[in-house]
Amino acid sequence: MNIVISIEHPAWSHQFRYIIKQLEERGDKVTVLAVDKDGDLELLEKFNIPYILTASSTGRNTLEKGWLFLKLCCVYTYWCKKVRADVLIGRLSPMMSVAALLCRKPHILYDDDEVTILGLKLARWFSTRIITPRCFYKDLGKKQVKVPMYKELYYLDKKHFEPNAEILKRYGIDYKEKYVLVRFISWKASHDFGISGMNDGDKLDFVKNLSKYARVYISSETPLTGELEGYRLKIPFEYIHHVIYYAQIVISDGATMASEAVVLGTHAIRLSPIRCGTFIEQEERYHLLKWFTGADKIYFERALKYVIDMLESDKLWEMGKEKREILLNDMVDCNEYFIREMDETLEKHGKG
Repeated sequence: MNIVISIEHPAWSHQFRYIIKQLEERGDKVTVLAVDKDGDLELLEKFNIPYILTASSTGRNTLEKGWLFLKLCCVYTYWCKKVRADVLIGRLSPMMSVAALLCRKPHILYDDDEVTILGLKLARWFSTRIITPRCFYKDLGKKQVKVPMYKELYYLDKKHFEPNAEILKRYGIDYKEKYVLVRFISWKASHDFGISGMNDGDKLDFVKNLSKYARVYISSETPLTGELEGYRLKIPFEYIHHVIYYAQIVISDGATMASEAVVLGTHAIRLSPIRCGTFIEQEERYHLLKWFTGADKIYFERALKYVIDMLESDKLWEMGKEKREILLNDMVDCNEYFIREMDETLEKHGKG
């Protein structure tokens, strides 16, 4: 069977690495169409996953994103026809939805982002099956199936991820020391339009105050200026999940790293006004996340106070790992479920 998948973000490289491996091990041919975005190509190379480069960026503004949408619709369609794809899979991608329509092939996707308006509309029209977490609050109609899963569990469940403190020691990080990981994103994704996080001054104030209570490491999609550079986490990005696992708290204005912390049993703070069913569930059901729904100074100050109060507990890390066990017991095997859903959809709609 010929399968085509698009990789347009580092999180997608992580999420589908084991599905790609399982499909190839059973004899399927998988063609990976990749867009260069924040190190996703480096991850694919690290995972020994061959890919076809289709674009050098995801666009810096509305005009560029519009042009890339049209270009990638054509490029994806070309490659799907060239490799004689039987099915298209992956995350929510408007371009893959259009390619599925033009190639008249089934398209099975996963999505957990309720605010991606164009992508969801095209998926409802042109895709075949839309897998979402059970907490996804939008109704996408009969194509949708809600499942107890998070995208991060595709690669961070116990079957696929084992924390290794020796990796941290190799890069000078004391895993026994009380430390906090702070993640700053670029705010350039399509769903981030009109939103921005901390400016450089806010970042410095936040980090300097926090460093009075714990060591602070920063992971940032954008360059760090002045004193902030001294807090940068100096470890290859493919090892970031080991850093997250041993952290006391992860503070992130991005969605993925906050949710990665949650599924690893590390308490997370999310700083973003973007509403998401996943974070509502992780906060209200599993109590592993605190969501500050604003992106201005008053929310940063409230978050800082909340984190400082949490750090007073000597059992914070252990409590997080106990909550993780409850979460994991509620979830399905994400990779097995996705492949089974793909096979059943193909059987129903006919291969080829």
